[in-house]
Amino acid sequence: MRRIRALLALFALLVGVAMAGSTGACAHEVRPAFLEITARADGKADVTWKQPSIGMLVVPLRPRISGGLIDGKASRVESATNFEIRHWDGVDIGTNGLNGREVRVDGLDQTITDTLVLIHLANGDEESRVLTPGEPAMTIDAHAGAAVPAYLVLGIEHILTGIDHLLFVFGLLLLSSGWRQLLRTITAFTIAHSITLALTALHVMALDPALVEAMVAWSILFLAVELVRKQRGADGLTQRQPWLVAFGFGLLHGAAFAGALKQIGLPQGNIPASLFLFNVGVEIGQLLFVAAVMAALWGLKRLRWPAATPRIAWTAASYAIGSFSFFWFLERFHAVIDFA
Repeated sequence: MRRIRALLALFALLVGVAMAGSTGACAHEVRPAFLEITARADGKADVTWKQPSIGMLVVPLRPRISGGLIDGKASRVESATNFEIRHWDGVDIGTNGLNGREVRVDGLDQTITDTLVLIHLANGDEESRVLTPGEPAMTIDAHAGAAVPAYLVLGIEHILTGIDHLLFVFGLLLLSSGWRQLLRTITAFTIAHSITLALTALHVMALDPALVEAMVAWSILFLAVELVRKQRGADGLTQRQPWLVAFGFGLLHGAAFAGALKQIGLPQGNIPASLFLFNVGVEIGQLLFVAAVMAALWGLKRLRWPAATPRIAWTAASYAIGSFSFFWFLERFHAVIDFA
C-alpha cells in the first residue's frame, strides 16, 4: 500500500505541474454565461443575459436570436459580482413565436467557457441546452421537454474544471490508507457538500461567497500540511480518520458549489429536479476524476522507478499542492478584504 500511495503522489505531482500555470481567476471553475428567454402570451418575450466579468473586464460574448430579436440596445444593464447582466424587455417574436429560431452566442468559440440557455415557451414548456465553444448555437424545439437535463451537464463540468476542488480530492486520495478508508472519506465528502449545496441553493442558509472561496483554498492548504506530517510519521486524528476532515471541509466545498449555481440561477418550475441533477453531475464528475487517477496509477505501477522516487514524489506533491493553495488563499482573502 505504501508503494501505491507513493505512485499516487507522483501522479499528483505530474498533474500539479500541469496546473502550475493556472491563475487565481481560473483556479476555480470557468464560470458559464447564462441566457434566459421567456415567451409571453402577448406575442413578446423577455430576454436576460448574464456573462462573466473580472473587475471591469467582460468576457467578449454576444447572444443572438435569429430574426435580430436582441440585436438592438438592451432595455436595462446591471452589474453583479463577477457578472454583467443585460435585459431585453418585450421583444416582439411575431406570430410564429420562438419555435425553430436559432440561438447563438458569438465569440463563444474563442473562449473556454460555456453558456446555459433556458427557454420558457408560452405554452408552459421549457427547453435547456448547454452551448459550448465547439457547439455555440442551437435551434429552439417546442417539444424538447423540461429545462432540467442541462444542470446535470453543468454539475459535471463544474467539478471537472474546478482545479481547487480536484486538488482537494487529490489530497484525500493521498491521505487515505486502503480502499475502505478511501471509500469512507469520499462518501463523507459527498454527503457533506450535498447538504450545504442544497441548503445554500434553496436559500435556507447564506454565506459570504468570497469568504467561502478563500476557505476552500485554506482547506487544500490544510491537507497539504497534513500530507507532510503523514510522511514524517505523524499519527494524529487527520491521519487516522481522514473522513472527518473530508466531511468538515466538504461543507465548505458544497457552499462553493452552490455559489456557482446561484450565479446561474435555477428554473423556477423545476428547482428540486435541477438542484438534484446538478449535484448528481458533481458526483459523476468526481467519480470520473477518481477513476482517471486510478487508471493512471495502474499505468504507473507497471513502470520501473528509482528507489528514491516514492519519497521525492510524496514530498514534491505535498509542497506543490500547498504552494498552489496558499497562492489562491492569499488572492481570495484579499478579495474578501476588498469587499468588506
